[in-house]
Amino acid sequence: MHRSPVMNLIQRQILSHRSQMPTPNRLAQPCDVFLNHRGIDTKRTVASLLYDHLTRLNLRPFLDNKNMKPGDKLFDKINSAIRECKVGVTVFSPNYCDSYFCLHELALITESKKKVIPIFCDVKPSELRVVNNGKIPPKELERFNSALEEAKYTVGLTFNSLKGNLSDVVTSAADIVIYSLIEVEEEERNRNQNTGFSLQNVTEAAQIIED
Repeated sequence: MHRSPVMNLIQRQILSHRSQMPTPNRLAQPCDVFLNHRGIDTKRTVASLLYDHLTRLNLRPFLDNKNMKPGDKLFDKINSAIRECKVGVTVFSPNYCDSYFCLHELALITESKKKVIPIFCDVKPSELRVVNNGKIPPKELERFNSALEEAKYTVGLTFNSLKGNLSDVVTSAADIVIYSLIEVEEEERNRNQNTGFSLQNVTEAAQIIED
């Protein structure tokens, strides 16, 4: 799958903008993208491939087995990464809703007002339901249901592992992440009254190239 000139130009713009910023220790910097997924379903496929793809684009994705080390406190590390990230990618899968951790991460992403990019992998939005085994406290259950309903009605990508191409869905997801990061960083610059490249100017210039 080949990127359009528009996408290539926008990617160059965001990476060029970042190259002008101070670059402290990469590991000490907040992540750009939090990858929320069910490990037994998608860690070795969509989640890991997307992590590697975003890393090659000089972005800072967070994936638990890539960013955490022995001795890290699970909830502290994950909660901090979610609060500091700019965008969340949620990979829904058949066993996703069986996981307390997946639902907790999703709830925190939505509560933190992060943009959520859903990928429906081998599952339809209508099939996603919180599994209440009686062990989830009522308040948590309410959080999980609210976050899940919001994500289910967010436009996302779909992927059928029997028919689809992993490379295509990973590339498409990465393109959406780049667009989303530009929008978020543009909003932050406007709030801080800093000068920087304009998303509108970038897309207009890219459109001229395509025309």
